[in-house]
Amino acid sequence: MKRLLRIFVRVWRPHFKGLALGSLLAVLVLVAGIALLGLSGWFITATGIAGLAGIGIAFDVFSPSAAIRFLALGRAAARYGERVLTHDATLRGLAELRGQLLAGMTRMPLRKLAALNGSERLNHLTLDVDALDGLALRLVIPLLSAFFVVAAFLLLLWQIESGAVAAWQGGSYGLGLMLALALMLKVSLRPSRLAHKALQAVRLRFIDLMRARPELAVSGQLELQRQTVLDAQSRLQRDQARVDLAERISGVLLASAGTIAAAGSFYLGIRLAEAKVIDPALAAFGFFGALAVGEIIAPIHRGISELGRMMDAARRVDGQMAGGDEVPTVPGVTPRPAGYDAPVLRFERVAYSQYGRSILQDFEIAVHSGETVALTGPSGIGKSTVLLLAMGQLLPASGRILLGGCDARAISETALFSLASMLPQRSALMSGSIMDALRLASPDVDEAEAWSALRAASLDQTVTAKGGLGFTLGEGGSGLSGGERRRLALARVLLRRPRLLLLDEPTEGLDEKTAGLVLTSIRDFLPEAAILMASHRTIEREFASRIVTLA
Repeated sequence: MKRLLRIFVRVWRPHFKGLALGSLLAVLVLVAGIALLGLSGWFITATGIAGLAGIGIAFDVFSPSAAIRFLALGRAAARYGERVLTHDATLRGLAELRGQLLAGMTRMPLRKLAALNGSERLNHLTLDVDALDGLALRLVIPLLSAFFVVAAFLLLLWQIESGAVAAWQGGSYGLGLMLALALMLKVSLRPSRLAHKALQAVRLRFIDLMRARPELAVSGQLELQRQTVLDAQSRLQRDQARVDLAERISGVLLASAGTIAAAGSFYLGIRLAEAKVIDPALAAFGFFGALAVGEIIAPIHRGISELGRMMDAARRVDGQMAGGDEVPTVPGVTPRPAGYDAPVLRFERVAYSQYGRSILQDFEIAVHSGETVALTGPSGIGKSTVLLLAMGQLLPASGRILLGGCDARAISETALFSLASMLPQRSALMSGSIMDALRLASPDVDEAEAWSALRAASLDQTVTAKGGLGFTLGEGGSGLSGGERRRLALARVLLRRPRLLLLDEPTEGLDEKTAGLVLTSIRDFLPEAAILMASHRTIEREFASRIVTLA
């Protein structure tokens, strides 16, 4: 519940004014509903009594009629305003929450970003956030509005009709509501959470099925993956059916409480009227008021039925928002310009550990302009870690990393990414044209620059054969081979013309001849850049001007 409260404050605090005004209108809607039904009951009864007494001509029908019309029109207007204000505040708040989740992901280190499951994060931005829309609209606002309005109505009933009638209605509805809420919390909380997880599983597995259809078909696993989707769908239907059953039973309990409250109010009202304690018309007011109260509290159990999935979504969203994976920087420091005598990159006695395992200890390296340094060593020794540290995406446990003569932690993000660029082991390509892919690195790139970068990555002939820069890529860069996608990602990095180029196995997936051509073209394209690359291949080590072996 604490996470739900934190999410509620985070989402709706910036829109408190609209939400508060909408909540006030929600209260007015409920007040108008009770007044409308109660006044109508009183008016009908009083008119009948006046007619039976032979004084109908003297009875003022115009004032109650006008009040009824006013309440009906006012209720409709207040309902419209309440929906506009509360839904606008909710949708704006949830849109901002999605933006905050995306911003949180962009601040993650590259190592963690590369490990993210795209389908899972899509669920965070859609299903989890959508599950929270009922927090205000179907839980907080209806619950608080109903509490205040019903309490005020019972106090009014106590004053103008009878304390016995007010106590009977309060006891009947209180007991019915407690039983209904207890049932929903006990029976539907877990199924609601499981149904939400099953819905996420359906989406995740279906996306994986569509993405990997060729591989699944070749390996004979297509039917098995399809069955996993159907299994998740079956779990979703089973758990949702349990939630629906609990909701129907709680609805029956509330309806029964309403029937008992209305019947008891009617009986007590008749007895009080017979004893000349109250006017008979007031007996009708209490009866119809009891029916109105039933309409007020009926929607509450729906919000309670969604509490499980709200809590589950809030747990994941709050965990991501509170994650400590961001890489802090202190903006305001700019690296020294090119031509400065100091190395572009320097590690000074850097130590780094991960999950209790020491990866680097007193590590030192310096890379100057125009120099190409290859990091070698067995897999898992820390080559990629060195590149991520150099890129400022990981923080050393001790020591200093200098970029352009400045501490990497003190360089603003804008200055950092204009100084250095990195080609990770796995690069993402989105659907769109070749030119669209290159514009991610340089939005203002022209065709001449684009072809120059493609030539440097030895991809110009391939792109020409496919129809030029307008050739459309599918999801994940489909339409190009693995090596071609790798070279397109490299061309995108080269377009930034960094002073420090970090390459993680840049020729992976390329044949020997193409790999040599790509390496030579990189240096020709960036003759003054300092290049540090994690290397597994002989041709990369032969190309380097210096080799540093990690052990």
